[in-house]
Amino acid sequence: MVEVRRRSLETALTGATGRIGGRVAARLATKGVPLRLLVRDPDRAPDLPGATAVVAPFADGDAVREALTGVETAFMVSASEAADRVQQHLTFVEAAAAAGVRHLVYLSFQGASAASTFTFARDHAVTEAAIRGTGLTWTFLRDSFYADFMPGLVGDDGVIRGPGGSGRVAVVAQDDIADAAAAVLLDPAAHAGRTYTLTGPAALSFTEIATIVGEASGREVTYVDETLDEARASRAVYGAPDWEVAGWISTYTAVAAGEHAEVTGDVEALTGHPATPLREVLAAGR
Repeated sequence: MVEVRRRSLETALTGATGRIGGRVAARLATKGVPLRLLVRDPDRAPDLPGATAVVAPFADGDAVREALTGVETAFMVSASEAADRVQQHLTFVEAAAAAGVRHLVYLSFQGASAASTFTFARDHAVTEAAIRGTGLTWTFLRDSFYADFMPGLVGDDGVIRGPGGSGRVAVVAQDDIADAAAAVLLDPAAHAGRTYTLTGPAALSFTEIATIVGEASGREVTYVDETLDEARASRAVYGAPDWEVAGWISTYTAVAAGEHAEVTGDVEALTGHPATPLREVLAAGR
């Protein structure tokens, strides 16, 4: 007798307690999609109609496999930046495949490649390769840097510092990313094997970003282009490990290298609305 595994109508999501996963979960819930939320802390899981929270950290392969058993489509938001993030991702991907997930939608990063200047983008390249290697059907959503985070680059003295030179970056709104992800998850088969690059509507220099952030905050904000030595020195005060400091600095050097200047129409193609300009993101207080 052949055992037939019953498929669930639920869509599984990771990151539901975070900025992107939480937005996506809320959008799907309003559409009546039953959700299985894979979380580390169930007390922090959003209270959404039709949603069930399951404790399944990325690094716990057995818990992930059990949580995803019977699920057809899963949305994988990348884990928080950590020294072992790649291993966490590989454990999750292996468990998803073992659980019988059919379609994995992965939130990756713009230009993910083993040769990416942005060190954390290399993690995404490894993860994408692992997903392809499982034989799962996949969709990759490669987003740019978050427009919503630009005010966080400003120091107490009103200065954005980093070795970004005159490079440009098409920062993207988190709401636009969530809209795009929800659209894919509502009809995953239509996006099988596709890679989308989610950007804002314009590539901005850090000087332009500083001006826009300053206008939104009502104070003067400027940009100072640092050398690599200056960048390491200005971040030493945080006492962060070397791998993390290197990641922070490479945010800027990747932009300086022109790796994040691409502007695409993928947000509008997926959502039906144009990508949101940085000025509007900040004005809305998102």
